[in-house]
Amino acid sequence: MKNKRLIAVLAAIVVIIAGTLAYQSVSRGSKNQGTKTVKVGVLQYVTHEALDEIYRGIKDGLKKEGYSGDKIKIEFLNAEGDQSKVQTMSQTLVSHKNQLLIGIATPAAQGLASATKDIPIVMGAVTDPVGAKLVKDLKNPGGNITGVSDKTPIADQIDLIKELTPDVKTVGLLYSSSEDNSKSQVEEFKKLAEKKGYKVETYAVPSTNEIATTMNVLLSKVDAVWTPLDNTIASAFPTVVAAAKDANKPIYPSVDTMVSEGGLASVVVDQYDLGVATGKMAAKILKGEKAGDIPVQVFDEGTPVINKTVAQELGVTIPADLAKKAKSVN
Repeated sequence: MKNKRLIAVLAAIVVIIAGTLAYQSVSRGSKNQGTKTVKVGVLQYVTHEALDEIYRGIKDGLKKEGYSGDKIKIEFLNAEGDQSKVQTMSQTLVSHKNQLLIGIATPAAQGLASATKDIPIVMGAVTDPVGAKLVKDLKNPGGNITGVSDKTPIADQIDLIKELTPDVKTVGLLYSSSEDNSKSQVEEFKKLAEKKGYKVETYAVPSTNEIATTMNVLLSKVDAVWTPLDNTIASAFPTVVAAAKDANKPIYPSVDTMVSEGGLASVVVDQYDLGVATGKMAAKILKGEKAGDIPVQVFDEGTPVINKTVAQELGVTIPADLAKKAKSVN
């Protein structure tokens, strides 16, 4: 009888100890889960205001979804427009075992896509994801890549050229020959502008070194200059502005920051908002969704932006209706 009681007491003690250990294990696991730090690698193609705004938005988008402070560690690399660095930096971010990768601009996203087929990748501001061979379908990307596309509202930009500068007959398109993103935009602009009766001249540059001489040739043959969402042109935009100013001819860029820097006007998608959307999409994946199951989000509705100082310098009169709806940057 005494042995049975002893066994019962020992069994009860074992149950209590096991329960205590289990509770402590769950408690520790819960605590660790609450303080778990996720690792995110970000590769930006080049430094300029538009891409910097996207990165700022990405961080805020992640923060809005609960990823800030010790909840996240971001490894940020900038290739500064060097394609060889894009490749080595992409491999670095993969080797550092980041759980998710974000590519800001098409070359950065392409570099990351070449470096891994396993780690999820979010594109930040890629105008033509299908043309850049990053996804096969916008609605069903598949694979390990999804993201945000900044579809340039080209038709609206052409209408703006007509409204602001009705005397323009020939438009020169300045873009980088090395960016797939830019080629597709130039093709679309040329097709739509020619339908509207414009003569279109295209000028591709292999690098920033050729921009000054190309602008001299271009400006002798056109009435206005249009630039797509192009990282090479954006990084050397002051050179474009200086040449156009000397020739007293307007520039119509595709980014609001470039209007501020000396462009006349544009219809643009907000770069910061693009970044926020990119950050929120990254958070969905960190919370368990598969990148390939998330449709690419397309931003294609723009807002008119006008540089009033440049308009005054060029003698351009801003129609009253346009002035009411447009955002002024200077």
